[in-house]
Amino acid sequence: MFYEILIFVYVIVALMLIGFVLIQQGKGADMGASFGSGGSNTVFGSTGSGNFLTRTTAILATLFFVISLILGSQTADKEKAVDDWQNIEVPLGEQAVDSDVPATQADVQATIESDAPVAEQPKEDDVPN
Repeated sequence: MFYEILIFVYVIVALMLIGFVLIQQGKGADMGASFGSGGSNTVFGSTGSGNFLTRTTAILATLFFVISLILGSQTADKEKAVDDWQNIEVPLGEQAVDSDVPATQADVQATIESDAPVAEQPKEDDVPN
């Protein structure tokens, strides 16, 4: 239950971090705002939004990395499920054989011969002279 909650919080923090990074202005925009450009008429003023957005981004980034480390340490202790396809070293004779699948070359040949259609041989009376 704790793992699922952490995953949910992790996704929310990641989305908020992306949003706050995209909202911030670049470093070059501050110079234009200081000379009376249109960027100075913002909600927070020319420098007020920088402090709020910078602090929020730093807090979200710290939360993101801390939750990443917690999730990583929790998943490192879990055993991975064994994949049957990864075990290719077991010989064919020792594996469980399905009744529809032949196990040896002789069984394959017998299956081919039994499934092959048998052509009727012409009778001597039917052969034209």
